[in-house]
Order: sequence, then structure tokens, then C-alpha cells
Amino acid sequence: MHPDLSVDLCARLRGAFETAGYTADGVVEALGAQAHSALGRGEPEPARRASKDAGTLGTLIRLFLLGDHEPEQDVRKALDGVGIDDLVANEVLAPALDAANLKAGLDVRPYEDNWWVIADLDSDLRGSAVPEDHVLGVGHASISLARATKRTPVGTLLDLGTGCGVQALHASTHAERITATDLSERALRLAQGTFRINGLDVETLQGEWFGPVRNRRFDQVVCNPPFVVGPPRVDFVYRDSGLGGDDASALVIRQLPAFLNEGGVGQLLASWVHRRGEDWEERVSGWLPRGGIDAWFVQRDIAEPALYVGTWLKDAGVDPRSPEGRQKAAAWLDWFEENDVQGVGFGYVTLRRTDEMHSQVICEDLRHAYDDPLGPEAARWLDNVAWLRANPDLLSRRFRVADTVLLEEVSEPGDEGWRKVVARLHRTDGPGWQHEVDEATAKLVAGCNGSLPLEDLLALLEFAYGEIDAEAALPIVRDLIRHGMLIPA
Repeated sequence: MHPDLSVDLCARLRGAFETAGYTADGVVEALGAQAHSALGRGEPEPARRASKDAGTLGTLIRLFLLGDHEPEQDVRKALDGVGIDDLVANEVLAPALDAANLKAGLDVRPYEDNWWVIADLDSDLRGSAVPEDHVLGVGHASISLARATKRTPVGTLLDLGTGCGVQALHASTHAERITATDLSERALRLAQGTFRINGLDVETLQGEWFGPVRNRRFDQVVCNPPFVVGPPRVDFVYRDSGLGGDDASALVIRQLPAFLNEGGVGQLLASWVHRRGEDWEERVSGWLPRGGIDAWFVQRDIAEPALYVGTWLKDAGVDPRSPEGRQKAAAWLDWFEENDVQGVGFGYVTLRRTDEMHSQVICEDLRHAYDDPLGPEAARWLDNVAWLRANPDLLSRRFRVADTVLLEEVSEPGDEGWRKVVARLHRTDGPGWQHEVDEATAKLVAGCNGSLPLEDLLALLEFAYGEIDAEAALPIVRDLIRHGMLIPA
């Protein structure tokens, strides 16, 4: 049996939370910045101390965020108007060993703009490894996908593999109608609770991959799939697909375009294997259908096999030193060796369906740190690709340098003073794109102030510095346009 979080129960629970101030802002205010930061690092004691004087809000913080056992009378006071028996019957609460106390049965926590998310307790709050049908809460992957998603208003959006519903929550800010699917019945039950407690009307469908929405199309599709790379098995449904290697990511990328309206955009997290002698860009590009798709693959990280296996074992609460952990790690690492996997790449994929004859597929490494969310950059990339397709004659166009672009030069001491080693253009906002440039390119970009077309700038450079290869310059200009460093004037 799975919890049945009805509209009425969720409405009453929301009312109690609002009365107690159990919101994202309310929790930060009650705990203070230092204790709240410590809680985010997995250090609960400062938050426990800070919550002691927070009344009913403190009770809810200790109950749901710290995993403490709280006196039943305090819980009833904090959740006034909500039937405790209903909450226990639907796993929101559970009896503690001490009959006078209650504990959390589900992870119910404030999130972002006064939302709440309902998921299963993680291994830390459970005190043990999670079960196979565990429904993951708000994690680094779900947050990073939300930050990487473009938020242009759309009519219809599909959240494929919704889990506890985080992507659909964010989608409610820009999509008129949302459909959320998942293979797991438990995940859909908890996602429905998430949607109901936030007052959202979301269509939920159960089934494998795109099966529940066969013959339908959407303006946007977002997906945080079970992308973990390894043997074809399912230890945990939130991360394992039952497909071997990176086949889960390949399946979604291969099939997703067929479920997009013309001009529709799909965005997902994905993983891909790195094998000796194989180019990762060719590998992932080969997953796409032929033509009709603009695709942007952004690789954020590459993990070597031992680190990858250890990270995912700990994520599920499995001690790598335990007999179970050693057995799982050995089988996983054996699979990597047998399949000549040197590393596992991870990143974001943005796809757009287009009827244009010349679609664009770009694979890029973006492994340096940056602060700005990638979603606006994904929207900008799609716009810039469309502009380049519509304006093939760059020589007749005028451009200006984006205000956030700097020219950085690195020099080293030599026999005759400083010797320039490298010059690079650096966009200081967004994902912080950097391009190493030679002297001719640096001068060409410096001349882009919107007053002269590109062909005139090239002619001036040729007059001043000798022969300039215009055809060689155009690919560099296209890259700078795609990365928002040169802007059409």
C-alpha cells in the first residue's frame, strides 16, 4: 500500500504549515543563517538548538527536517486542524518507539517560493539504506536541472519521470498545462501530494518512459531520468533503469524529439561513458535522429570509475566498507573493466525540434565553476543558433561586443621582459565562456562596435596588418555569437 494524500488532507496540512510559518523563509528566519547553513551540511545540532524557542514552527523543524521524535501533544498543536490518525495512516507521520512520541514518516519540507515537497526520508533520517522503491526528495541533480531549464512561457509541458514532482513545481511558473509521468506508483502518489499541497492541477500518468503519452506532443519536455551508468540491474528505481551502461540516457535522447511540437524544446540530465579510443561527442551525437533537431550537449563533469561507484553507493546509504557495499562495488567495477569504461561524463542536454534543413549539433565542455543558472543561457543558445541559421551572410552584418566580455592576457617573464603566453576573451556572466584568440581575432573583436559590417572590419585589418583569411575568421565569429560574446547590432 502507498500513501493516499488527498486534496482535503493536503489542504489542511498546508493550512497548518502556513499558520506555523513552516515555509522556506520561515525556517531560515527561525534558525538563523549559521544554523541553517549547518543543517544544509548535514550538521543538525545547531538547528536543533535554534529551534527550541521557535514554538510550533520549531516542532515541525525538528520533526520533518531533523528526524527527531516529538511529543504527540506538541505535534497535535503544531498540526492543529489536521487529523493525526489520517497522517499516520498515510505515512506522513509514524509512531515512535516511545508511544508518547511521533516521528516523520515522509520527508515534507519547504522549498523555494513557499512550496512544499513530499518525498521519502533519506538514508540519514531513516538511519539505514533506502528501499528499492525509494522516492528521492530535492537533490543536487533536480536543483541543477531546474536551474538549467529555460522558462519561456509554453502551453504544454511534460515532466518525464517526475519523481516527487520538483521539475513540475518549477514548470508551474511558465507552463499552462503540465503532465507528469513516472514508472513508480509510489512516486506518483507522493508527487500528487506535492502538487496538491501546493494547489497545482497536474495531470499524472503511470508507465514506462514515453509509453503513457504515446501519440502526444508537447511544447516542452523536462526529464531527470535514472541515468546512473552501470550493469543492467535495478537496485533503486529513482536512479537505475535496468538498462546497461548509458542506454537510459540514449533512449530518452533518441525518443524525445518525437514528442515535441515544432519548435518545442526538451531538456534533461544525462550520462555517457568514456571509452579508450572513442570520442564522447561522436557517441552522444549518434543517439540523435537524423536531422530536424538542434542539440546542445554540455559536459559538466567526468568521474573516474572508483569515485563514481563510491559516490552512488553512499548516495543510497550503503557503506562501501560493508559486505553489501563491497559486493556491489566489486560487481560494478568489474562491469566497468569488462566494458572498457575509463570514465563517466555527466551534463545537460537541450534539444529543439525544427523543420529547418540545417540543424545544429554542438558538444561542449563546461567543467569550470560558475554561479549563474544555465537556463537563460540555454534559451540564448537556441535563439543564437536560430539567428545564425536565418543570417548565413555574416560578412554584411554589424556586431558589437557584449558588455560583460573582457580580453585577458597572461604573460611570463622572458629575457627581454614580459612575453605574452595566451590571450582570451572571457564573458564574465552566464557560464563564463572563454575563448583563446590570436592577435588578429582580438583586433577584429575590438572593432565590433556596431558601426561597420564585418567585411569592412576585415578589409581594414588586411590593410593594416597584411593578408587576412575571412573564411578562417567566420567559424570563430559564429562561436562567439553562439556564446553571446558578439551581439548583432
